Amino acid sequence: MSILDWKVLYVKPRCEKKTAAFCESYGIPYYLPTSLKTRIIQRRKVNVDLPLFPGYVFAEFTMDSRLRLLQTNQLVRILVPDRPLQLARQLVMVRKALTANPMLTAEPPLEAGMNVRVIDGPMMGIIGTVERLTSKLRVVVNIEMIGQAVSMTVARNQVVVLSD
Repeated sequence: MSILDWKVLYVKPRCEKKTAAFCESYGIPYYLPTSLKTRIIQRRKVNVDLPLFPGYVFAEFTMDSRLRLLQTNQLVRILVPDRPLQLARQLVMVRKALTANPMLTAEPPLEAGMNVRVIDGPMMGIIGTVERLTSKLRVVVNIEMIGQAVSMTVARNQVVVLSD
């Protein structure tokens, strides 16, 4: 096995842990990044380990093991990365980040030109366009009002991306 054999398994909804258990039983190396989430179940706070990237499991296998994975009837498709070395590096970074903070959450990437809605803070409810990313946690949003543009800076966790 080599680092070039890592692939992305796109699985059916809520089948990530089943697929990981299957890989474990057949000796297929896998990585299922999970993060701790606090849920309230029957008036009690419970920490639950949920997949960081819902629907995805990373596995290292050859074409011989592929048939076993397909027979689980849990896969939607197998994604083969164009740059497998880059995928391996990114998985190492995700593992390090989760080791440092097990309560991390996945966020959709922000890019200039995306439409967003402010969901928290004094600007709540305003819809605008991302003008530019100024740092890791802050964005500048361009708001059009009466034919004018107003720029404001909000925290990354205060905006949600709007679907087109």
